[in-house]
Amino acid sequence: MDERIKKLSKTIVNYSLEIKEKDRVLITTQTTEPNILVKQLIKDIVSKRGIPTVKIIDPEISALLSELTNDSKIEQLKISKQFEIDNYDCFINIRYSTNDFENNNVDPEVRQKVGKATIKIDQVRINERRWVLLNYPSRLDAYKANMKTSDFYDYALDAMTFDYSKLYDDIKPLKELMEKTKNVRIVGPNTDLTFSIEGMPAIPCCGKCNIPDGEIYTAPIKDSVNGIITYNAKSPYQGYVFENVSLKFKNGKIIEAKSSSNNEKLNDIFNVDEGARYVGEFAIGLNPLIEDPMGDILFDEKIVGSIHFTPGQAYQDAYNGNDSSIHWDLVLIQREEYGGGELYFDHTLIRKDGIFVIPELKHLNYEIN
Repeated sequence: MDERIKKLSKTIVNYSLEIKEKDRVLITTQTTEPNILVKQLIKDIVSKRGIPTVKIIDPEISALLSELTNDSKIEQLKISKQFEIDNYDCFINIRYSTNDFENNNVDPEVRQKVGKATIKIDQVRINERRWVLLNYPSRLDAYKANMKTSDFYDYALDAMTFDYSKLYDDIKPLKELMEKTKNVRIVGPNTDLTFSIEGMPAIPCCGKCNIPDGEIYTAPIKDSVNGIITYNAKSPYQGYVFENVSLKFKNGKIIEAKSSSNNEKLNDIFNVDEGARYVGEFAIGLNPLIEDPMGDILFDEKIVGSIHFTPGQAYQDAYNGNDSSIHWDLVLIQREEYGGGELYFDHTLIRKDGIFVIPELKHLNYEIN
């Protein structure tokens, strides 16, 4: 067994979830491909006297069930989700990419109904339970990253086993600065956006919920967002791939949404409910081992020198009052090779072309100095 698998498992069990005796842990995995990790997780959970359960979901079967969903099935889905949050303390969700377009035929109205029916349950799971989400490296991921399969496997495991405890310490000055900041401005190609984060907490993300990890997030004051932002990382979402998404805001609300692909579908997403046209998260990507987008948001939102600005649901620990059935992380990379850009806090330049320029944050540049 690759020693990094053992390290990853122990990180999840001991650091991310802090499993203790009698913790009920639900491991959900797509396909049996990640079995080597699942088996190690089971061993490590049992060694802590936790109680593991495994659920395997086939992506094609799951997609078919979603396509054939009716109101009765939605009610049953709601019951099943409620059962899980009532009967498990911790959740490990292991994704394994097989086809980004498997859910293309799911009726948007069904998505909307499911989202409305389960939003409160999902919020409990996200905000009141311990959980980890990770993507086990697949051939499809390697293809999207333009890498040989074995090279991508190494890349992914290295990113997933990054020293998160060190990162947590390194982020502290940025957290302090963000929590003193009133106004933020983001500037770049086809981007000039302003908003307030006054009084909002900043939450470091260092391997507790996402693997790989490496970001810090807060939320804009809901009605403070004005201007335009154009994202430069493509984003698969709800069975479609969107590129060059451009959003125009007025007093917090998206008043115009465009992309170079699937423009009609883009607006369908933002029309799903009122909160979908407001922003629930502003975050800065910090993982120095993740440099380029691959169309997988779990990796892409951690890209060093990036930000993501997220329409939809706000997290409870940085809650700005926005609720929605969507939470869509869209990524703008500001490093020079991606067009550059500036990040300002209270009119002071904090980061230029993806590199922190003030002394108290320069240590976060790592090897991209």
